[in-house]
Amino acid sequence: MSRIGRQPIVLPKGVEAKVDGSQVAIKGSKGSLTRSFDPELQISLDDGTITVSRPTDQPRHRALHGLTRTLIANMVAGVTEGFEKRLEIKGVGYKADQKGKSIVLSVGYSHTVLVDPPDGVELGVESPTLIVVRGIDKEKVGQMAAEIRSVRPPEPYKGKGIRYQGEYVRRKAGKATAAA
Repeated sequence: MSRIGRQPIVLPKGVEAKVDGSQVAIKGSKGSLTRSFDPELQISLDDGTITVSRPTDQPRHRALHGLTRTLIANMVAGVTEGFEKRLEIKGVGYKADQKGKSIVLSVGYSHTVLVDPPDGVELGVESPTLIVVRGIDKEKVGQMAAEIRSVRPPEPYKGKGIRYQGEYVRRKAGKATAAA
């Protein structure tokens, strides 16, 4: 049996959950999330605890068991604490500016790049070189951060570009170093 899948999800105070067949709705202080799961898995709510069980040991059910439990746990964490990703901008003249709910990136192109957030995601600029992506849906926060990073991913020679905070960029030796 899946070690992750069989762990129960304990709902913290102030979090309400509703299970309707394969659809789960979680409501907390930061907002509410609803998601549908595979109808073959059994999701049950008992005394403030959500459990996920699978019908058989087929590889498909085994794969979905831990995934379903983790997605529900992320929904609970999202409506209580929320999620955030931080991105750093490295490079001479590279910067970000806040423009309403959107951000404007100046990252070495002949034009600036405007990034609009989807519903449920908030973009912030803490300093000209630090972008913060916040929201209650972990999937949307991660996707938005990946889209911002893809505007100018870090390059291996000088390390210029947009990277996740704490991300290690493996550097390559340039021509001058190789010739010596």
